[in-house]
Amino acid sequence: MDFLNILFPVSGVKTNILLPPLIAMFISFFTSMAGISGAFLILPFQMSVLNYTAPSVSGTNHVFNIFAIPSGVYRYIKEGRMAWPLTWVIIAGTLPGVFLGFHVRVLYLPDPKAFKFFVGCVLLYIGSRLIKELAGKGKIKPSAANALEEKFKHQQSSRLTAGIPSHAVVKIKHVALKKIEYEFWGEIFSFNPIVVFILSFVVGIIGGAYGIGGGAIIAPFCISLLHLPAYTIAGATLMGTFITSIAGALFYSIPLTVNNISSMPDWPLGILFGVGGFAGMYIGARLQKFVPQQLIKIILGLIIIFLSIRYLLQFFV
Repeated sequence: MDFLNILFPVSGVKTNILLPPLIAMFISFFTSMAGISGAFLILPFQMSVLNYTAPSVSGTNHVFNIFAIPSGVYRYIKEGRMAWPLTWVIIAGTLPGVFLGFHVRVLYLPDPKAFKFFVGCVLLYIGSRLIKELAGKGKIKPSAANALEEKFKHQQSSRLTAGIPSHAVVKIKHVALKKIEYEFWGEIFSFNPIVVFILSFVVGIIGGAYGIGGGAIIAPFCISLLHLPAYTIAGATLMGTFITSIAGALFYSIPLTVNNISSMPDWPLGILFGVGGFAGMYIGARLQKFVPQQLIKIILGLIIIFLSIRYLLQFFV
């Protein structure tokens, strides 16, 4: 099977050509249900398994997002589960952030150790809140969130594969500077766009520096702190990650060499990951409406806790 092993000149990675798309498809299938592209898990895979640790690995991760995310976004748009005001606020915050993140990564943090420690702290906080909520020790969730979960349970018990009904779509009710409100499946949800904008800006810096897109932080924040249902935030956070990644890939593609290290992404490798991610995200987004929100939270929480611990431990090794 040596003929399947190829060398990617830009990154110096030599691997079986089937490995990147298969790994990406598996990861993206699960993470896309929670509004995450899976790039935050593919990054450690590239660094730890493929030994691709140069700053350009961040840009390569952005390339993965560009080719993987559209299929998932398409499904959420088609099924009417796209909260567009939330989408635009996330994009408005992440775009300037990703520009700063690019400069932080290339000019000041060619060694990502310290920055990954910071990311690990943030993810540990968010993941612990999700787990705490699931354990029943967090704050009582708003009635709208409770009602939505009860409706899903009733729908699922009445029909084995019922899931979210086709008429359950996002309907915008009110848009203002300090409050955006929308309806989903008969329940009203709201958020403060200023808070989301500030968070998105900070996440944009992190996403720009590491190529994780930002959904890994924005999605659990929206679910655990703003109490927005995963069924309505997944499309928005994926779209925000997609736009951020286009900007990130372009920034990293600027011919810039610092300390004799190029930031140019490995486009062929990124596209190969993206092909698998495209399939995984489409399937994950397609099946999300059949999966209980509690299960989505468990998967998301465990993945984030695992990754945060990994990032924190590497700082002391």
